[in-house]
Amino acid sequence: MAAKAKQMDIIVGSIAIFTFLLSLPILASVIWLLYMRDYDCEELLRLPKVQVGIGIALICAFLISNAAVLLRSRIPALGFLLAMVMLIMMFTAGLALLGVYKMASRKVLASPAWLRAKVYDDRHWNNIKSCIYDTGACNDLIKRMSTVKSYDFNMKKLSSIESGCCRPPAICDMDYVNATFWRRKSNIELPVNNSQIVHNDDCDAWRNDMELMCYNCDSCREGFLSALETKWWKLGLFLVLMSLLLTVSHLLLFLASMWQRVAG
Repeated sequence: MAAKAKQMDIIVGSIAIFTFLLSLPILASVIWLLYMRDYDCEELLRLPKVQVGIGIALICAFLISNAAVLLRSRIPALGFLLAMVMLIMMFTAGLALLGVYKMASRKVLASPAWLRAKVYDDRHWNNIKSCIYDTGACNDLIKRMSTVKSYDFNMKKLSSIESGCCRPPAICDMDYVNATFWRRKSNIELPVNNSQIVHNDDCDAWRNDMELMCYNCDSCREGFLSALETKWWKLGLFLVLMSLLLTVSHLLLFLASMWQRVAG
């Protein structure tokens, strides 16, 4: 009997340690959210405040998760209940950032639908466009590409903003001269199906002018939107995965603790 009890202690202790270690990435994500640099021009959409809010919520999640581990021997049911409430909230927030809630996601801060609505609102976009220009996104590209030849340019990896705002869309089929100058081909016929109309407008909007380039292109909006969506989608995926893993871990810990009580 003593041997069996000792074995149960080892099992419960092992699961408790595993649950604690599993919660550490949450703390690491908090450090990233609170101390890492915000993406350029995010502050115009007040996203840094959302970032701080999620960081504070994750600190609470980390503390609740480990409080449940500490309470396992005294009141395991209460600890498990608190952990489940916290994990359900984390899971729901993660799904929102992934854009799962199609109907309501336009009201959910930092969700794909919310980001698209904000970026495609001209009142916000005019400020964002000026901010992108002021941060010198295209200036950095020009410095990097100052000695690059046309046959090497397409091989270079550009950020979504550089690709959307600092060069004409590939469909325009312009000849690369240098990072700031693209030569239009004469008598080129562009496709006119619905999926290409926006890109055709972008071809007309492109200017070989450092202050204009493709800042007035819809591809520039899409580039900025893509950068934001990638960041917040990754955070949403992290929240979903962590909540699922911790749910399984806390469930095992609760069952093992209850079995330990019955066996004891």
